[in-house]
Amino acid sequence: MKSLVQATIAIIVTCALLFFAAHQLEAGGTQGSKDTITVYNWGEYIDPDLIAQFTEETGIKVIYETFDSNEAMMTKVQQGGSAYDIAVPSEYMVEMMKEEDLLIPLDHSKIPNMKNIDPYFLDLAFDPGNKYTIPYFWGTVGIVFNPTMVEEHLTFESWEDLWDPTLEGKVFLVDGAREVMGMGLNSLGESLNAKDDVLLRQATDRLISLSPNIKAIIGDEITPLMINNEATVALTWSGQAADMMWENEDLDFAVPEEGSNLWFDSFVIPKTAANIDGAHAFINFMLDADVSAQNNDYVGYSTPNAAAMELMDPEVIEDERFYPSEELREKLEVYENLGLEWLGKYNEYFLEFKMSLR
Repeated sequence: MKSLVQATIAIIVTCALLFFAAHQLEAGGTQGSKDTITVYNWGEYIDPDLIAQFTEETGIKVIYETFDSNEAMMTKVQQGGSAYDIAVPSEYMVEMMKEEDLLIPLDHSKIPNMKNIDPYFLDLAFDPGNKYTIPYFWGTVGIVFNPTMVEEHLTFESWEDLWDPTLEGKVFLVDGAREVMGMGLNSLGESLNAKDDVLLRQATDRLISLSPNIKAIIGDEITPLMINNEATVALTWSGQAADMMWENEDLDFAVPEEGSNLWFDSFVIPKTAANIDGAHAFINFMLDADVSAQNNDYVGYSTPNAAAMELMDPEVIEDERFYPSEELREKLEVYENLGLEWLGKYNEYFLEFKMSLR
């Protein structure tokens, strides 16, 4: 009997110890370490030297993970399996994440370098008062092209130039429903945020009429093709175009006058964050003028950091292809959160267009 009691006590003690150990492991996994942060960002979207510099200055190690679409990023954050301290969504995704209660309000007192941001890029419609976001990069959607490989009359100051019969089988498009459907809508003089089945039908038919000129719908593969003169014309983002133009001086970039997309990527702190103080420290570090200028030189997209712009090459910030005038910016639109129903329709119409290419 005594042996049975002792065995029972031993089992109880062992179970208690195992439960305590499991609880500690779970807590450690969700609370994270105060000397580590996990940053979830787009690929090739930060100077790696700056990550090392941040660790050297603060002692906080950075675990850096990447995503290739806003939707993929949001799915991972929603699942909650990873403790992301920083994420970098685009403006329409910020709205969706707010609706899903996935973001932590920022403490501006911990981000003194916020003063370096140009006021033009603060207090925007998708995040009034910058309650949840700090601007990181911004840019446009336009057309990169090789003037030596197209007819002289094609300047791409209008979307109409893409339909020119001399471009048969020469046009590449990015694989994005909002970008391509937005182009179709803009080419008709309509908003790229239209919620109208008639307009979406017209835009799709307009895109289908472009099919003879389409070579392919691809992703980042377009960059080496344009650099190596294996492609002639492509719909792309301004920063990607800048990368191409750095490698191939024959290339040019234009934002059509009918209008296009003006996009913003921002720092946010998801509710998965395990080191909120570290996240604020990282955001503040990235807003430092010297750091931001160095990062801009590496990434190539347009910076909202006015203090950094004072340290940058004047030729870069005076180039209206990448820092468009206020007059042109008035014609550009930010992607709005369409909601699941209309986003689904955009995807369906885009798929119909893609199927027409086969």
